[in-house]
Amino acid sequence: MNMAALKVVWSGVGLLQSSVNLPKQVFRCSWGMVEQIRGYYVDWRMLRDVKRRQMAFDYADTRLRINALRKNTLLPKELQEIADKEIAALPRDSCPVRIRNRCVLTSRPRGVKRRWRVSRIVFRDLADHNHMSGIQRAMW
Repeated sequence: MNMAALKVVWSGVGLLQSSVNLPKQVFRCSWGMVEQIRGYYVDWRMLRDVKRRQMAFDYADTRLRINALRKNTLLPKELQEIADKEIAALPRDSCPVRIRNRCVLTSRPRGVKRRWRVSRIVFRDLADHNHMSGIQRAMW
């Protein structure tokens, strides 16, 4: 299989994509505009996480400005209180703390290898069957 037949596209979820003719979706992220070829998610939890990531990206500048006002001790207390109310008025999912790293293949929330974005179980299975280049089981 050549490199043109298999490509990895970062879509907020970072799904492994094949170059099959599927509907494309375009997302905005910190890297700019990227497209996702896969038209479905593993389950509703993954879809919810994707929506949270998109909303956190959309409101990142606003949250940064308001938090700078909130934490500036040189400003009067009235301005800090107004900034507190403004940050509370933003959507809850716009907070990046609510984003959860999930396996892109199974949507498992625990034991996710950050570099590959897959769970430890999927990682071991892919490594055992030589589907990951550069990964080798330890032998002694």
